[in-house]
Amino acid sequence: MSDPLPILEKLYSAVISDVLDTLEHRHQTLSPNLRAMTSARQLCGRVFTARAESVDSIPAEPYKLEMAAIDTMQAGDVLVVDAGNHLDCAFWGELLSTACIAKGVRGAVMSTCTRDLWALEKLNFPVFAIGVTPTDSKGRIDVTTIGQTITINGVKIKSGDYLLGDSDGVVIIPAEALGETLRLAQEKVAAENTVRADLANGMPVTEAFVKHGIL
Repeated sequence: MSDPLPILEKLYSAVISDVLDTLEHRHQTLSPNLRAMTSARQLCGRVFTARAESVDSIPAEPYKLEMAAIDTMQAGDVLVVDAGNHLDCAFWGELLSTACIAKGVRGAVMSTCTRDLWALEKLNFPVFAIGVTPTDSKGRIDVTTIGQTITINGVKIKSGDYLLGDSDGVVIIPAEALGETLRLAQEKVAAENTVRADLANGMPVTEAFVKHGIL
């Protein structure tokens, strides 16, 4: 299909989640603990995966695969990192965000912490994480694979999938379901607009649900 990002940009996580439910992809939403840490909260893009694991010493080549991931990503990508809900250090910060912005990478989502919020607030680069800490990741977690299938909060995620994140959270769209998801999501948004108009005009909720089947 043609570039799906202009369509995704006009949608929101709740409608995507509802549509995926109807398509029997019922476990596609990441944990509520994984949320936007920046004031830039709207994020959509093509997934590029990485896995980071705890280490107890500084690797011979620290940050090697983390830097490789950033250098490999293309415009329209979002870095998605399975770090096992690691809270003891920050995987992400200002300089990596700056490098991604220059490449057209759209944001980062990680099951670990970020830092440099004072600087990230000046950048239009959404960062979703599970916490914030000033502690560096060197010698604490290190990327072990990039571009391979990962699992965060029970959601299986692979490079080439798509995601949409906003103030409600992050939803992963399987690549094989992308076209149907976008079609049905656009239809649902149009129907919701009609329901909203009826409710605003005083129609009882029960009547509106009978009429439209949407709530």
